[in-house]
Amino acid sequence: MVEFLTTWVAAQPPGRLVEYGVIAAYLVVLVAVAFVFKRFNENISDYFRNGCKATWWLVGMSCFMASFSAWTFTGAAGVAYENGWSILVIFIGNTLALLLNAAFLAPWFRQLRAISGPDVISMRFGVSTQQFYAWLTFLTYFIGAALQLYALAAFCSAVFGYSVGAVIVFVGCVVLFYSLLGGSWAVMATDFIQSLILIPMTVVVAWYCLRQFDGGAMGFLRAIQEQGLTEEFRFVKPFNPHVFIDYSWVWIIGMWLNQCLGQNAIGAAPRYFAVKDGRDARKAALIAAIFMGFGSLVWFIPPMTARLLFAEAVEAAALSNPADAAYAIASMRVLPLGMTGLMVVAMFAATMSSMDTGLNRNAAVFTNDIYPALCRLCRGRPWEGRRLLFLGELYTLLLGGIVIFVAYYLSTIEKLSIFVIMQMIGAILGSVLVVPMFMGLFFKRAPWWAALVSIVCAAIPSFLGYHSGKDDWVTRLLPFLAGYNWPWYLRVFLNLGIGALGYVACMPFWRTASPAYRAQVEAFFETMHRPVDFAKEVGAGNDLSQLKIVGAFCVVIGAGIALLLLLPNPASGRLAILAVAGSVVAIGGGMMWAGRRRTPKTAADKGA
Repeated sequence: MVEFLTTWVAAQPPGRLVEYGVIAAYLVVLVAVAFVFKRFNENISDYFRNGCKATWWLVGMSCFMASFSAWTFTGAAGVAYENGWSILVIFIGNTLALLLNAAFLAPWFRQLRAISGPDVISMRFGVSTQQFYAWLTFLTYFIGAALQLYALAAFCSAVFGYSVGAVIVFVGCVVLFYSLLGGSWAVMATDFIQSLILIPMTVVVAWYCLRQFDGGAMGFLRAIQEQGLTEEFRFVKPFNPHVFIDYSWVWIIGMWLNQCLGQNAIGAAPRYFAVKDGRDARKAALIAAIFMGFGSLVWFIPPMTARLLFAEAVEAAALSNPADAAYAIASMRVLPLGMTGLMVVAMFAATMSSMDTGLNRNAAVFTNDIYPALCRLCRGRPWEGRRLLFLGELYTLLLGGIVIFVAYYLSTIEKLSIFVIMQMIGAILGSVLVVPMFMGLFFKRAPWWAALVSIVCAAIPSFLGYHSGKDDWVTRLLPFLAGYNWPWYLRVFLNLGIGALGYVACMPFWRTASPAYRAQVEAFFETMHRPVDFAKEVGAGNDLSQLKIVGAFCVVIGAGIALLLLLPNPASGRLAILAVAGSVVAIGGGMMWAGRRRTPKTAADKGA
């Protein structure tokens, strides 16, 4: 064993052991967070929505981190490498959607007083629609999460030389462990901690990239012009109906409409269930919007820098689309010794934060929606209290294990096109499910089956659009589809428009609704608009405990990052390391100080 380890260490490239050490220490801290927060869980409300006691800053940063994945630094970076500023449209759309949350929908979502997304659907449309969405969420999560995990592992293998299987197993098991042990408390705490690494790291990478040009930011813009990329990098490009994605104004409108509806529909409600009240939900959405807007300003400078300075290295990457390596290659070229590991950690954080949130929410769907329905079907009595909490933990373990297994299985399949699979899922299901879940929040007088009719109506153009321009059994049955591949924006407009028409067409049948269903709908809207009285409905909070615990972990991580100052680096490299470590320690120290301050105790912090 000793001989094997000695040989393995000697075979590692320069600096690789430092990267491994940074990544290992980071994963150990995430596991430690779960042990600390385990004691916060007494029932499924604690396990799946923090007992409605989470602070706005914890929920807001978790919402921000769950809004994107490693695709931001791979696929989206590839778009920035090839098309420049146009990629900002997607992230501006995310920011606009979160601002709409903050304006009025985030408080509504918290005031629904639910545990899971299908729980809200049951309140609004009844059990049949709830079960449809619950099972659909349950079945599609496996492939989506597994593809995310596999995509991260495949990217790390091609760019950094890591083992695909090792990344899948280690990252997957760490996410599973802290999600299983600490529930939603651990998920949100780790998301917050990961955000404190990701944000300063991406700022440092962008800063180093701009330093490569004479004149900094102005030199960067001048280089774009000098290399003749002004037209390619235009924010808005000419309209072209023969291109699937043309980055024109029409595409921009479709993208923003799709994102604003999707992130303001019932499916987005669970992100705010954990906060204390509607006011805190608004603040959580606002902080998520602020950081999403800020991130979009710095995340795409590195891939554009790679196009200007490191194009040969990017094109040589062993990926099906070499442009996807643009961010990583730019980072490796400009960062000082030791910080590449932190950059990998930031990419891990982007995927882990969306994976852990999905794992916890889908465990909630099974425990709160599917399991009781199965008990009713079998005429059994569902578990309650601690036994139900145990079931939630058991399902989290099972679900996480399946995701890791599927991701590992995908890694053994040759010629797997991740993009095609994810595109198919998103294209057929994405905008189809959104329309009734958005309209149901504003249009009260619709029968319980209006959502299902709307989905069927939207699914027809979605199905046809997906097969348009292809040579398959669908186009052979419907030859008119074969001649033209519908652009992305056309598919979105048709899906949303026809789905909305299907919902509206059902509204005249409101008069056929039973008195019981009408009363249920009235109760739904009354609950949604009634402010939460935290002291009466929840009781004592633990705000100060959250500050102290999360702050302490931040200080530990910041101190660990500061150890990288011992590595041989130029003064500018040490300054960058100090900036990242100092920002994490300063925020963590400030949180600890705030958590230990002596203040008169209120209902919001008596539990601290």
